[in-house]
Amino acid sequence: MQRTGVSWVVYTMTHSALMLGLTIFASQFPSFLLSLFGGIVADRYDRYKVLLITQTASMVQAVLLAILVLTNHYTVSEILTLSVILGMINAFDLPARQPLVHELVNNKEDLPNALALNSTMVNLAVIIGPVLSGLVLEKFGAGICFLLNAISFLAVLISLLLMKLPKHVPSIVKNKIASELSEGFRYLKNTPAISIVLLLLTTLSLFILPYNTLLPVFAKVIFKGDARTFGYITSFIGLGAIGSSLVLASLKKGTDLKVIALINIVLLGIGLIFFSHISYFPLALLFAVLTGFGTMSQTTICITIIQVHSDAAMRGRMMSYVAMAYFGMLPLGSLLIGAISQRIGAPDAMFCQGILAIIVAIVFSNFLKGDKMDKKDIEQLEEAEILAAEKI
Repeated sequence: MQRTGVSWVVYTMTHSALMLGLTIFASQFPSFLLSLFGGIVADRYDRYKVLLITQTASMVQAVLLAILVLTNHYTVSEILTLSVILGMINAFDLPARQPLVHELVNNKEDLPNALALNSTMVNLAVIIGPVLSGLVLEKFGAGICFLLNAISFLAVLISLLLMKLPKHVPSIVKNKIASELSEGFRYLKNTPAISIVLLLLTTLSLFILPYNTLLPVFAKVIFKGDARTFGYITSFIGLGAIGSSLVLASLKKGTDLKVIALINIVLLGIGLIFFSHISYFPLALLFAVLTGFGTMSQTTICITIIQVHSDAAMRGRMMSYVAMAYFGMLPLGSLLIGAISQRIGAPDAMFCQGILAIIVAIVFSNFLKGDKMDKKDIEQLEEAEILAAEKI
């Protein structure tokens, strides 16, 4: 709700696609800069305590945003500053929260089901949040939207305080941070199965996935709508993500993951091409579903392939490179797409993204070979769905 509300408020104040890109940049780029440190903190200290701190800090950020908007004493620069603060908090929150699912489940045989349940919860939030945000923005204003988000953290903190987790056992640090990062980079360089997929994810994050920067422009200008229209668009994209989760969860042993990823990049491109130039809103929503489907599936598969091909001792560092590719390229891409949209218009900018997605799929098809799924891969896929869903 807050993410949808912030984008809508900034665009309403500025009517600038470039400022939309800057808003997303402000909220995500700090996570890129601090993600490695966040991972180190999550590995060295009690994740439960880290999560209590980050969620409390997030609540304070949400309260400040709500107060500014409710008192009508806010500027774009103040909203951007609070977005930067939230990005810094998330850099430490995500690495601590992701592994906590493993600690919550006593019977490891139940872990795949727990991961699937968590993924479903995240995807439902992707659908419900923007719709609810659109309704609240239209009827009560942005201040109430942000206030509801701030109040919701009480439920989060109460839930955390009620949890009973195993006693934290501090890890033994053997190497300095710099040497461990250097070792991880050498491993990445010498493992093409991972580096090529990481390059694909980086390319998508820079040029294709920042299409969501343009969605408020489509809602307000192209479809002549309001905050509710914006909420519908983002929710139908989330609906596509739900469909993608169900399809990925049903994949059987022997499925060629990389071929599935390439196909879904093409589907993402088709969704963007048609959504960008269809003026009839109900039909455009169908292609929003296709866009969400392609976004979720190819990102999840890329994360899964990297996890599966990484040695256990290197998996954490490889995932930190994934986070850097995602958190680093998405905000830069948002700035780039926002600037291009200012010059050629949002429809043509998104159309070019769709064409480029298809070109990327064709180019990388020459480098990616088949990758069959086994039981371990399917479990990794369910875990990756959570990470990918949170980025949408």
